Amino acid sequence: MLRKRLIGSALIGVVGGIAASTASQVSAAPKVIEMTQVPCQFLDVESDKGYASASKADCEAINEKSASERVASAKVITLTPGEYIFRVSNKNVPYELGFWLREKDYNWANPLHKLNKISVSGGGLHQGKSKDYAVTLKPGEYLYSCPLNTTPDYKLVVTDN
Repeated sequence: MLRKRLIGSALIGVVGGIAASTASQVSAAPKVIEMTQVPCQFLDVESDKGYASASKADCEAINEKSASERVASAKVITLTPGEYIFRVSNKNVPYELGFWLREKDYNWANPLHKLNKISVSGGGLHQGKSKDYAVTLKPGEYLYSCPLNTTPDYKLVVTDN
């Protein structure tokens, strides 16, 4: 009888440990941030300006005139540290897009930054498609943009508060 109790207690401990482990894995799932690109901008942080673009050069011209003003009034995304998936959609841009999220002071030409700074990027985002970009964010300031759609550098802040 004592042996059955001990085995039962051990089994409850193992099952409880598995349940706790599974719960912690579930709670650690990345948070998904949905983002939508249209010509020359992200809709999630500024209103649709109705820009038309057939190429990157169109957006470069538009942003040369308006990017500073638009970034100043754009919504700043605020997140807590952790695992994220940025799910970026190309709503109606007729050419390939991408996404680039990096620490505010990241310099792609500095080889040390590639080793110790956060940067996630990629292309292949065709019209009507979505693509996921996974990243672990720590407290700090970040910029995100699309170099292929030439959007402004929008702000993202990660804080423990």
